[in-house]
Amino acid sequence: MIAVVYSGSKSSFWRIALDGKVMAECTIPGINPRLNDSKYIIQQLNKNISLINYAEQVKKMKIFAAGASSKESQEALANTLNLFFKNAKIKVKDDIYGASIAACYDKSGIVGILGSGANCAYFNGKKPEKNNFGLGYILGDEGSSNYFGKMILKNFLEDKLPADLKKAFDHKYNLDRAIVLERIYKKHGAQQYLTSFLDFYLENRSHKFIQQIVDNAFEKYFATYLLPTLSKHPNQEIHFVGAVAGNFQENLRAIAAKHQLEIMTITKEPIYNLLNYYSN
Repeated sequence: MIAVVYSGSKSSFWRIALDGKVMAECTIPGINPRLNDSKYIIQQLNKNISLINYAEQVKKMKIFAAGASSKESQEALANTLNLFFKNAKIKVKDDIYGASIAACYDKSGIVGILGSGANCAYFNGKKPEKNNFGLGYILGDEGSSNYFGKMILKNFLEDKLPADLKKAFDHKYNLDRAIVLERIYKKHGAQQYLTSFLDFYLENRSHKFIQQIVDNAFEKYFATYLLPTLSKHPNQEIHFVGAVAGNFQENLRAIAAKHQLEIMTITKEPIYNLLNYYSN
């Protein structure tokens, strides 16, 4: 029995299969070895009945997680998961590796992540090329859902939201400056909090102000991640993975067209492609 996992910082998607048949699937809070300690991860696993039921039957696990870019973080996460999946041989890679497999399988290409975080890499058909991206929600992640969260909160606190959008925001969240600053700077889980505002973007996606934030964010993403990668690897097919890319496909393709580029595929939920790849 094999378990395949794709995890951003907000959510982790689990599929457990036997001979290619899905036996269980679930979504739990994100597993990021940079942000979450062993105790937290085990607590999340113990809250899910499907994972508990199949824990001893899983013999192999492939997990692709945000924050698992170093050998040390990969080993730490594998050791933590082995406390729960005691009979499993666990291999950990970072999320850009999983996104590359999901988008390209065994072909080369440029793969962008736009989900709770942001990243981009050239994939040679076997592994992604190392880069200087993936700086996290404080120093990077332009175009991601946590970046969207920062932008909507910043405009809210600076009283720059249009009146109708501010009314909708107040009705949904009932926030003030003190609440926001305490939640961001004093409490645990600031990144997850920021990503939660993606729902507001989706509910108001047709609003001109929201469209402007999204387009500006994608322009920053192209300038920071995609165009530098493409300059090193010209004429490669471009693929995107993640909830933000999937939910704002029209905006993303329009920004690409402005740069005279075409996006070949956009995969909102890579877990299905990963399960198919590793089950076969």
